[in-house]
Amino acid sequence: MRADRTARTAGASGTARLRALHPMLWAAFASLAVGAVLCVLGWYGVSGERFAERQLPYLASCTVPGAALIVAGTLLLTHGRSVLAAARVEELYGLLVTTEPPAPPEPTRTTADGTPLMVPGGTLRHRADCPLVAGKPEAVPADATVLSAQALAPCPICEPDRPPEPEGPPPSPAPEP
Repeated sequence: MRADRTARTAGASGTARLRALHPMLWAAFASLAVGAVLCVLGWYGVSGERFAERQLPYLASCTVPGAALIVAGTLLLTHGRSVLAAARVEELYGLLVTTEPPAPPEPTRTTADGTPLMVPGGTLRHRADCPLVAGKPEAVPADATVLSAQALAPCPICEPDRPPEPEGPPPSPAPEP
């Protein structure tokens, strides 16, 4: 139930939330900036007066409202970031939970005679069920000449058997001197 509702509303509500969030973030930054300016003006006014009764108007008109604007801007920024994070989580949830059936797995390729696979330009030989060549259409059975020259190292993941020895007459033993 939740998955269907989330999948339907993820696109519409996520975009609407992000659009509604944008002005809130601008208001937060503006509030923080104006509050900081008011605090600096209040400090500057207070620092120029020697007597406390002459400092109170600067505190009341600049510093206290500036501090209030800084607190309000911080709250707006925190709320905006949490709304943004919630919208992102909901969008990711909508992408993960779909109502479509999953794609069928790709069939595993097997070679009739157990010949290892290789990727052109690669340096390793693989079994047909190796995860490194699964899903790669360019993986082809290794040539007998490449296997006989032992130019391909065995894959450390699938550890294919040693390549078959080339067929032909067995080498004759060397005469002893």
